[in-house]
Amino acid sequence: MDHREAAQILDRIRENIESCIYGKKDEIAWMLTALLAGGHVLIEDVPGTGKTQMVKALAMSVGGVFHRIQCNPDLLPTDITGVSIYHPRKEEFIFRPGPVMANMVLADEINRATTKTQSALLEAMEERKVTVDGQTYPLPQPFILFATQNPVDFEGTYSLPEAQLDRFLIKIKLGYPDEESEKRLILEPAAKRDAETLSAVATVEDILRMQKLAEDIHLDSSVADYLVALIRATRSHPSVLLGASPRAAIALASAAKAYAFLQHRTFVLPDDIKAMAPLVLGHRLHLRPEARMQGGQTAGVLSEIMSRLPVPVGLER
Repeated sequence: MDHREAAQILDRIRENIESCIYGKKDEIAWMLTALLAGGHVLIEDVPGTGKTQMVKALAMSVGGVFHRIQCNPDLLPTDITGVSIYHPRKEEFIFRPGPVMANMVLADEINRATTKTQSALLEAMEERKVTVDGQTYPLPQPFILFATQNPVDFEGTYSLPEAQLDRFLIKIKLGYPDEESEKRLILEPAAKRDAETLSAVATVEDILRMQKLAEDIHLDSSVADYLVALIRATRSHPSVLLGASPRAAIALASAAKAYAFLQHRTFVLPDDIKAMAPLVLGHRLHLRPEARMQGGQTAGVLSEIMSRLPVPVGLER
């Protein structure tokens, strides 16, 4: 597969998703960026904004095995990873895989599950494998978790642990549709905008090949210096209690490469870093209590840092 063929496949996926998700071009681009980078996605917004629908549309467009987990306080870790059941006739334990054994998994309303159940996803997200009763089982490749959550101040929700938040490549919000898109939602038949009716326009093998191409996108040393300066500046900012980790730096580089690939480029620009930094770092930074009390937000801190960092120039290849 070359870059031209990959671009054609990505255009087909994008058009397929846009056929049932209206007015969300940027959000779709961010989802495709995570797909190319092989990273997990956390989508936070109020109910009814199309979080589940968007993930379904992407999964249906790509093909492969797709499973959905509806999270709630009664969900057990084994309901996600699977369980070993004793078979009397064979006199042995047989592993019954859970829904996490898929190429794409949607954990719907993840913060309605208890913290113990949320933690069951950590090994799958980081290691691409699960351990049940001492036995390790690899997950299919590619494996990407898409999790949706309601704002944490909603009743019946639990905050995700910092260690789990750090495993999500990006965190996005959908927001309400624009006026024209909302009118279209009302006027068009429900069947036409149902993501489950979409046909696959790509294969799992296509995704794996495109991920390899995105991984090989050139990251110039000067752009790497800019990225590292941004990461280190988050650790010394007076409003930040906990800055970005080395894992966050690696994630930002991976996301910037995938975003550049999505823009049909073979190299990363500082603008790619700027575009992805709020999505990759926003949920990883923790502000000081006094900064939060004064209305401070991580997006504002990142914007301030990037506004005063010198930007490398002359990078076209």
